[in-house]
Amino acid sequence: MQQEERKTVCIVDDNQTNLLMGQKAIEDSYRVFTLSGAAKLFKMLEKITPDLILLDVDMPEMDGYETLHALKKDQRYNSIPVVFLTAQNDEAAEIKGLTLGAVDYIKKPFSAPVMRKRVENHLRTAEYEKNMTKLVEQRTAQLERLQDATLDVLAEMVESRDQNTGGHLDRTKKYFFVLLEEMKKENLYVNEIALWEDHTLSRSVQLHDVGKIAVSDVVLNKPGKLTDEEFDQIKRHTTEGVHIIEQIGIKSGDNTFVEQAKLFAGTHHEKWNGRGYPKGLAGEDIPLQGRILAIADVYDALVSARPYKNPMPHEKAVEIIVGDSGIQFDPLLIMIFKAVEDTFREISQSELKAQGFTFSTSQ
Repeated sequence: MQQEERKTVCIVDDNQTNLLMGQKAIEDSYRVFTLSGAAKLFKMLEKITPDLILLDVDMPEMDGYETLHALKKDQRYNSIPVVFLTAQNDEAAEIKGLTLGAVDYIKKPFSAPVMRKRVENHLRTAEYEKNMTKLVEQRTAQLERLQDATLDVLAEMVESRDQNTGGHLDRTKKYFFVLLEEMKKENLYVNEIALWEDHTLSRSVQLHDVGKIAVSDVVLNKPGKLTDEEFDQIKRHTTEGVHIIEQIGIKSGDNTFVEQAKLFAGTHHEKWNGRGYPKGLAGEDIPLQGRILAIADVYDALVSARPYKNPMPHEKAVEIIVGDSGIQFDPLLIMIFKAVEDTFREISQSELKAQGFTFSTSQ
């Protein structure tokens, strides 16, 4: 049976006698490092992360409180449990240390059996907390995978009803992130996108057409031109999408995802000039999520095959979209689109080749 690896304990004290006594008390059970001050501790931490730090309070240059404060500010070290070593018998000082994040105090001169037991207990507690944190992280990851799979299935079910848009959700998501990455490079709309998280965006954007579940199959799959009444039914997919996503939010409690998904679903058909739907929003009153997705959505519609049309050449699609700058689309985002249009072409033609379409040199 493989022997369990020894835990590492670091003792920091400017008194050599205390270091020797502390080391002697626990060296039979643990790997022990003795250091004479905070500077040496931080230098050691660059190479070794101990499982527990025994830290003297009264030290020159940088005392125990300052050292603990620095440890807690650094994400690399803030989870290491720290026990103060002190000769003081001051309740206010103990409260100060515990408030800063120390897990315990050991009084000096210390008893070797007491130190061994305190170290053992704190290491056991730290191991338990580490295992519980790992378990929570695993359960959280499992739940997120389940949620993602459920959303994927929902989006795919909706898309399967629309025989005209196979692969649309995946492609528009790719186009969206191409635009977003270029926006970051160009520092465009920095404040708006600063708090956007890629995983949440990815889950949200794939539900932008979820409201089509409420649209008649006959209308959704009509091969020819829609009547005004039929087009009104199609328009409903934006508001129905928002309603469906709100219901998901009520049951899941994931407000960040829900708010993002509602913006994608409800605003990707708004137009810069205010003549879009469902609310007729204009300019920057249209949420940025919808303004970005509008470009991805229209480009995919233009270059994709439909039962009633062949895919439009990339160049023609770009010409149409650029021509609608300031009319249907945010002019600043069109500048971003022009910078990444070759990447759009690569994505669209890769998808179409997989479907058996070929391209002439002019395309």
